[in-house]
Amino acid sequence: MAALFGARVRRLRTAAGLTQAELGDRTHVVSTRITQIERTSGAKPTLELARALDAALDADDLLVDLWPYVYREAFPDWSRKFMEYSERAVTIRQYAAHVVPGLLQTEDYARAVLRVGRTLSSEEQLEERVALRMGRQERLGTPDRPELWVVLDEAVLRRPVGGREVMGEQLARLLGTTAEPHITMQVLPFDQGEHDALGGSLTVLTMPDGSEIAYTEGAHYGQLIEDPDQVRSFALTYDRLRAAALPPLMSLDMIRSVMEDNHRGANVPSRSERRRLAQEQLQQSGGRRLRGGGRRVPDRRPRP
Repeated sequence: MAALFGARVRRLRTAAGLTQAELGDRTHVVSTRITQIERTSGAKPTLELARALDAALDADDLLVDLWPYVYREAFPDWSRKFMEYSERAVTIRQYAAHVVPGLLQTEDYARAVLRVGRTLSSEEQLEERVALRMGRQERLGTPDRPELWVVLDEAVLRRPVGGREVMGEQLARLLGTTAEPHITMQVLPFDQGEHDALGGSLTVLTMPDGSEIAYTEGAHYGQLIEDPDQVRSFALTYDRLRAAALPPLMSLDMIRSVMEDNHRGANVPSRSERRRLAQEQLQQSGGRRLRGGGRRVPDRRPRP
């Protein structure tokens, strides 16, 4: 894809009668950067540069449309292949152990997740990764959208990724899936105890020809499974998780309950703030100032 991108840039530049230096001036990069892109050497183009090239060459968004496929080549082979399969899957079944699946993340939630444990060298790279993730969600609104079945571990709901406000918006997004008939959501509560997928996430994809592919993922690794016997084993694991999870309506009630708890928690003053307010109230009522563990200091004056 990087070679295709470079060839398109070279063809458009030549048709426009521009030298590499002239195109570099128009896109605010040195001419050697244009050379690297056309020869597929050096760093891949950023989304910002793809947009600048598109505008300078009047390419009608051709280069911007190609960019996600170029950028995806920076991912490990197993991750890139999984994304390619996901884009063609007719059914996606996911168990999420740690965070909300990418297909259902809000932009701020995705940004908070991608900031952690990644080797992104700049804010620009972060925003490119967020844009790529948001772009993958667009398929859920197309006529060929997949059936999506998601089982969320309770930990996903209770971990305030990005802070209370970001998490509140994310929980609201999950509740909004009730209006989307092609999405089914369940919650696996803590009281179900241990299970076969403990510690990692699991996805089972059904392809247009009926074949299935499994994908497991931890904090720093992923594994694509294509062997039919192994895939059947993982599919059975997923079915057991789905059976152990709360039914969809009860799951939505739990998400709503966690959302309300988080909202109430956001209004609870901190310990120091509570102590300060208590002291002010005592002073206003003629009491003594609080000390130490919050006990009232007794009045030492002799009684009449």
